[in-house]
Amino acid sequence: MALVTSKRILDDASARGYAVGAFNVNNLEFAKAVMGAAQEANSPVIIQASEGAVSYAGVRQMVAMVRSLAEDTDVPVVLHLDHGRSFDTIVQCIRHGFTSVMIDGSHLPFDENVAITKKVVEVAHAAGVSVEAELGRLAGIEDIVAVSEREAALTDPDEARAFVEQTGCDALAVAIGTSHGPRKFKGEPVLAVDLVEKIKEQVRIPLVLHGASGVSTEVVQIGERYGARWAGSKGIPDQAIVEVIRRGINKINIDTDMRLAFVASIRETLATKPELLDPRDLMRPAIAAIKKVATGKMQLFGSAGMAADMM
Repeated sequence: MALVTSKRILDDASARGYAVGAFNVNNLEFAKAVMGAAQEANSPVIIQASEGAVSYAGVRQMVAMVRSLAEDTDVPVVLHLDHGRSFDTIVQCIRHGFTSVMIDGSHLPFDENVAITKKVVEVAHAAGVSVEAELGRLAGIEDIVAVSEREAALTDPDEARAFVEQTGCDALAVAIGTSHGPRKFKGEPVLAVDLVEKIKEQVRIPLVLHGASGVSTEVVQIGERYGARWAGSKGIPDQAIVEVIRRGINKINIDTDMRLAFVASIRETLATKPELLDPRDLMRPAIAAIKKVATGKMQLFGSAGMAADMM
């Protein structure tokens, strides 16, 4: 089917109390894996690309790839720009066919974040495109976005209400203690899960959780068995994800888990089948590994089976 806006599927997720996975892709293998998982799970899905991914793959090529895959499925698919900071890049994505964009002004003072978000909302809504914004900051590193633990700040519910009222954004990414990257915590994760409910009561729009990868111990062990150096990798427990969804999270970003699965698979195949020459023989098991991650997330988030009622 044709690409849809994130507002369409996230409003449904908010109303019915589940979350939609937003999976970062850089190439055909990742996109095919995620789309295949969505089709089999009968789940709405958000395919997202960072500014770095758009630069790597090309904006027109990214749109053409995801649009063609979406047309071969019968579940709702969104193409979303993740962590957009360049207004020019955001406009370019809108012009070429992205159905959702994120403006990340979380590094800016409140008033400046409001101003740039409002500007993006005006342009995007005029083109029928949804807008995600961010208030509060996450620790860690994701693509071109880096924030130290000292600078991290949780989202304030009252500020969130004022921000949404002034900008008109369709979804809001909040900071509750998660972190980008595979090494999220030195000890056990401590998330401000009660903050989600407080923010939801104030804004009444879909909430987004970044930095939510689980970092599978099994996948890390496979990668390290074949030469990866991933010591210290630790993610968000599944039970914490279930709890934040119950309290109001409706979009959850997944990137690191897929990267780990992809690289672990490639390492294992190269080490155990040195006779291989065809790149496709490397990619097939890697695609299966990504698909397994995506399918598991859709089941965990409660989006599996939800697409049928949205058609």
